[in-house]
Amino acid sequence: MFPGYSFFHQAVSELSAIGAPTRTLIVPLYLVYDLFTIMFGLGIWLHSQKRSLRITASLLIVNAATGFVGVPFPLQLGAVEATFTNTMHSILAGVNVILFLLAMGFGAFASGKRFRFYSFGTVLTLVVVGAVMGFVAGAKISAEGWTAPPQWFGLMERISIYGSMLWEAVLSIVLFRTEKGQAQSTAPMLE
Repeated sequence: MFPGYSFFHQAVSELSAIGAPTRTLIVPLYLVYDLFTIMFGLGIWLHSQKRSLRITASLLIVNAATGFVGVPFPLQLGAVEATFTNTMHSILAGVNVILFLLAMGFGAFASGKRFRFYSFGTVLTLVVVGAVMGFVAGAKISAEGWTAPPQWFGLMERISIYGSMLWEAVLSIVLFRTEKGQAQSTAPMLE
């Protein structure tokens, strides 16, 4: 739907940018994802008594809510000078990253050591990829504005996005297994 769009080099945000042919498809998908994330966070909040999980739930809810706030601030491609929407888009994207990293950090304590190692490994991966993205993009955007994406930016961004989504899916499986295990341990024994 977006002729010439490069999965490897262009940012995901460009799919919902002002004038992008994919905007009418992508924005509703973002909002559905944010709505499901809010519902997931509410489910964790209502069901869990663990402080770390309640903090994780709160962070996931606030993170998803910023997605709704970000709709009026799409990326504006081809702008050499910083525009208000691009600046707000970048700020909200940064807030999203920080909130999700914090959610992962607190959520790491949802279960045992394996999930904790997985969570901290994911956080470390995302921080390294994010630092590389910032280094690569910062210089290019400062010099040229957002006129063209930096090399490999799309791939690095997708590693971050898919890594976060995968962590969320693994958290849901961990919580489901924990709940299932607790239900079986409290069920009356048949004689």
